[in-house]
Amino acid sequence: MPVNYSTPLRLAMALPLTAALLAGCGQTEQPQQSERIPEVGVYTVKAQPLTLTTDLPGRTSAYRVAEVRPQVTGILQERLFTEGSEVEKGQQLYQIDPRTYEAQLAQAEANLKTAENLARRYKRLLSTNAVSQQQYDDAMAAWAQARSAVQVARIDVQYTKVLSPISGQVGRSAVTEGALVTNGQPQELATVTQLDPIYVDVNQPITKMLGLRRALDSGRLQSSGDDQARVTLKLEDGSAYPLPGVLKFSEVTVDPSTGAVTLRAEFPNPDRTLLPGMFVRAQLQEGIREDAILVPQQAVFRDSRGVANIWVVGEDGIARQREVETLRTVGNSWLVGDGVEDGEQVVTEGLHMLRNGMEVATAPASNLNLVTEFGQPLASTARE
Repeated sequence: MPVNYSTPLRLAMALPLTAALLAGCGQTEQPQQSERIPEVGVYTVKAQPLTLTTDLPGRTSAYRVAEVRPQVTGILQERLFTEGSEVEKGQQLYQIDPRTYEAQLAQAEANLKTAENLARRYKRLLSTNAVSQQQYDDAMAAWAQARSAVQVARIDVQYTKVLSPISGQVGRSAVTEGALVTNGQPQELATVTQLDPIYVDVNQPITKMLGLRRALDSGRLQSSGDDQARVTLKLEDGSAYPLPGVLKFSEVTVDPSTGAVTLRAEFPNPDRTLLPGMFVRAQLQEGIREDAILVPQQAVFRDSRGVANIWVVGEDGIARQREVETLRTVGNSWLVGDGVEDGEQVVTEGLHMLRNGMEVATAPASNLNLVTEFGQPLASTARE
C-alpha cells in the first residue's frame, strides 16, 4: 500500500534540497560578477622636452664640378691620369703638342730683345737731339708691345699642359692621344667632381615653414640654438647615414609650381658613400617642445567624423572616451596638442571591449616601445 506522507513531513524533506540549490546558485553567480571587469593595457603619459624634426625628400649634388677644356689648339700627345682616380688641383691631366707654341715664344723673345735695344739706343740719342721725341715714343711703345707678346706666348706654352682646376675625382676621358683639340671647343676633355663635402637639396612646403615660424614666435617651440641647423640623412636603402650635416641656406623665392622652397645642406663625405644624384631623406631639426605629450599610435582611433579619440582610465578605474588634437606623427607615436594631460593613463590594449563609463582593471601595456628618431627608443614599457 502507498505510504501517505503528511504535509509537515514533506516540507521537512524539501528544505535541505532547496538550501543546496540556493548554495549552488550563489557559487555560480560570484565568478560571473568578477568577469565583467575587463583588464586593459595602459600607457602613462609623460610630458617631456622633445626635439621636433621634419622628414623631407631630397637629392645629392656635387660640391664642385669642373669641365676640363683646352685653351689652345693642337694635337693631344698624352693623357696623364687614370680614369676614376682622385686628382689634385693643379695636377696635369693632358699634354698638347707644345712645339708650335715654343717656337712662337722664342720668336716673341727675339722681338723683345730687338725692341729693347732700340728703345735704349733712342733714349741716349734723345739727349743729344739725334732723334725726335716721336721716334723715341714709338720705340718705347714697341718695347712694351714686345713684352706683352712674350707673356702671351708663355701663357700659350703653359696651356699646352692641361691642368685640373679643382681637387676631386676625375671621370672618363672623352678624347684619346692623337686627337685634335681646339681652343673653346664645346666638348670637355674630362670632368672633375669634388665629392667631399657634398650637398643635399631638399624642398620644404612654404606652409610648413610659416607654421614653424609662428610656433617659434609664440613660444610653443623653443629654438635649439646652434643645433637648429643640424641635419641627418636616411639613404635610399633605408639605412642611416652616420655623419650629420649642416643646413647652409634656403632659397629666397618660392617655386610657383610646387609652393615649396629649396633648402641646401652640406655633409662630409670622406668615404664617397654619397654620390651626386642619389635620392635621400633628410631630417631637419626645427626646435624643442618643452612639454611634449606623446601617445602611442595604437591608442588613437578615429570616429565616424574622422576626429581622433583615445580611451583614458581615471583614478576611479572608469574608462572614458575623449577627443584629442593630433599635431603630427613622431616616430611610431602621435604628438598630441590637446585632450590629454601629463600623468594620465591611456589605453593601448583591449580597446575593442571598452564602453564609455565602464569600470576596468589596468596593467602596463605589453610590447610597447616608443621611437622618436631613426631607431632611437623614447621609452619601453614592455612587461617583464
